[in-house]
Amino acid sequence: MLEQLEATEQYTNQGALIGLDGDNDELLGEVLGALRKMNPLQRQRTVNKLAALPPASKGSRAEMEKHFSELPKHIQEGLRKGELRLADTVIYSIKSVTSKTIKMFETQDDKQTGLRNISNAKLPKNQAMLVSGIILLAGVSADATPDKVMGASYDLIEGFPAIANGEFGLKANKKQLIPDGTSNEVFKTRNFHSVTSGYYKLANPRLIHDDILVELTLELGTMDGIAANTNVWAGLHGTMTTP
Repeated sequence: MLEQLEATEQYTNQGALIGLDGDNDELLGEVLGALRKMNPLQRQRTVNKLAALPPASKGSRAEMEKHFSELPKHIQEGLRKGELRLADTVIYSIKSVTSKTIKMFETQDDKQTGLRNISNAKLPKNQAMLVSGIILLAGVSADATPDKVMGASYDLIEGFPAIANGEFGLKANKKQLIPDGTSNEVFKTRNFHSVTSGYYKLANPRLIHDDILVELTLELGTMDGIAANTNVWAGLHGTMTTP
């Protein structure tokens, strides 16, 4: 048990990582039992070590720690043993606006720097992610070739009324994380100078497990005013487990 405690020192919300943040009386009893068996000097050193933990985590990392118990068991074990760590990340994808329905992550997608950073619309094994926010931007490329799409400038959707007036939804493994029909108005941040452009902070961060289908879908009411070679850039921002 003490080895478990030592293995989680890289985290600041250690109670969540070892299961002491809830009503886990059995585990708490094991910890207290181990302390009682120590000689007074060793016990005091251990207590001092636990008492000297750094301040609580902030931002998406703190949100991820609160959802530790929802992670798959093999990922929980990897974190406890130090085989996995928590890291800030953005999962992104660029897609062309060629119809009213735009699926940002699709099963036939390949990972390609500048276009998307996951393959087959799934997180790799052992890389569960807590989505804290979503970013949506749009831009027009010189043509539809990958190089031009990657080299285009992406900016606020306010300049693309048909996109700004559309809707979106987010699913993971067919489970609804954000309801279909949510207005794209949430991504309009032109007058919000303290947030990242096009960033929508989730009031209820949602967890996506590894190796399950991620579906972020945009629905437009019209294609009117959409220029040729218009593309959308979408990113899921949050904290991910990583080796």
